[in-house]
Order: sequence, then C-alpha cells, then structure tokens
Amino acid sequence: MAEPRVPGGRGATLDLPCGESVKTHAFDMGMREYDCHCGDSHAVVLDVHPPSRFVPEFLVDVLRETVDTADDHGEFGTVHIMGVVMEEFPEEVASKDVAEDPDLGYAMVWVTDFDSRRLHEVVVELIVELMEHAVSHADDEDAMSRFEADMLNFDVSEFVEQYRRERDFTGPHDRPA
Repeated sequence: MAEPRVPGGRGATLDLPCGESVKTHAFDMGMREYDCHCGDSHAVVLDVHPPSRFVPEFLVDVLRETVDTADDHGEFGTVHIMGVVMEEFPEEVASKDVAEDPDLGYAMVWVTDFDSRRLHEVVVELIVELMEHAVSHADDEDAMSRFEADMLNFDVSEFVEQYRRERDFTGPHDRPA
C-alpha cells in the first residue's frame, strides 16, 4: 500500500544543501552527523538538542538572560542558534518543520553542508559576535575593551576541540537526545 505524502508526515523529505534528498525518518534524536550518499558528512541538529551541545551551560544561561526572543519558541535555545546560522549561511543549511509527525520525537531538523565540527566552530563564532554586539550596546568602554582583549586570546578551534573532548552530555542540564 502506498504511503500518503502528508506535509511533515512519513513521506516528508528534506532536500540537503549538497543536492541529495533524504526522508526525515532517517534522522533520530541521537544523531549529530549524517553520512550522505554524496560522500560527505553533514551536521544534524534537532530542536530537542540542548544549546549546551555547543557552549557551556553557564553561557547558555547568560544568553537566555540577555537575548530577547520575540517568537513562539520561548527562551533562547537551539532553535535560535540555528536561526542565526541559517541567516549567516542560507545556502549551506536545509531545515524542515516536522512537528506534524508524532513518530519522530522532534519538531525541527537542520542539516548543514558542513560536518558537525565545522558547525560547532560556526556556532561559537556567531555567539561571540552576538556577545560582542551586546557588549557594544552597554555604553561601557571598559567592558568593551576587556571583551576585545579577551577575544584576542580566544581561539575558536582550540575551544571547540577542548569542549568536544571534555563535554559530559550526561550532566544535569542535558536532556536525552
């Protein structure tokens, strides 16, 4: 019997930035990377993944306190992080709203043209830019000078390497994924 192609349903497909198409059921909540038929690995992010996948929870708390979200997604989280990534790299990110498919366990999926490590670096770079923008609006020249000095010593690649090596995804702030 043919499967109905209901938007967001079992027949839903996602057209990846590389040109391949994949059924959304190929992605599960534990997946962080998809080995594509094109030969590349693509980062996979789901709305249920905690933002602490990318940065420490204390920084997530700071972002939640300072970033005003004017949407239905509530406090600053993974949906907002991926929105910023999509804004910066619109051709390199494919997304799909699959909220209508109760079998999946997630409502949004994003797949990038780059692998999970490169996505991690991109997210950290964009969060640093967001923080710099916030500090620049503080009307505190000393704070801005300190932030700029600290950023001169901040190596995104080294941070990502260390964070990915040391991150404990079983901590109290993580949800099952």
